[in-house]
Amino acid sequence: LDPANKYLRHSFVESPDMMNVYNGNATTDVKGYATITLPDWFEPLNKDFRYQLTIIDTGDTADFVQAKVVREVENNQFTIRTSRPAARVSWQVTGIRQDAWANAHRIVVEELKPVGERGKYLTPELYDSPREMGIGYMPPPDALKRTSENGMNYVVP
Repeated sequence: LDPANKYLRHSFVESPDMMNVYNGNATTDVKGYATITLPDWFEPLNKDFRYQLTIIDTGDTADFVQAKVVREVENNQFTIRTSRPAARVSWQVTGIRQDAWANAHRIVVEELKPVGERGKYLTPELYDSPREMGIGYMPPPDALKRTSENGMNYVVP
């Protein structure tokens, strides 16, 4: 809400949607309602909300408690209702970032590497490849000598 004076730091979940995830637990009141309050910056930062609700019921009885969203996000809060009062609900709401930076830098989900990077890796060691196969690999300044064998360049001691 104040990008000139504050940083908003989030961790992330991998998604092609630039998705933010928020979650928690709530207990409904005697009428079966609970209002979930989100941070002040939730709505300005996000759009296209998705909801997940799970009843926590360790009683293991034959009856099933139901939960639903009865009021979607508005003014940084949403309301849930359960078919039984005092029910515990684990909730999750996700949103797609809509802040100025995200709108200007949407993620390209899959793209070809530039010709000079093809066949190389960001982290070659994770693919059982030598570090020389890393994108941006630079041999040490006092690199010994280069040799070419079968069209491949190697640094040898």
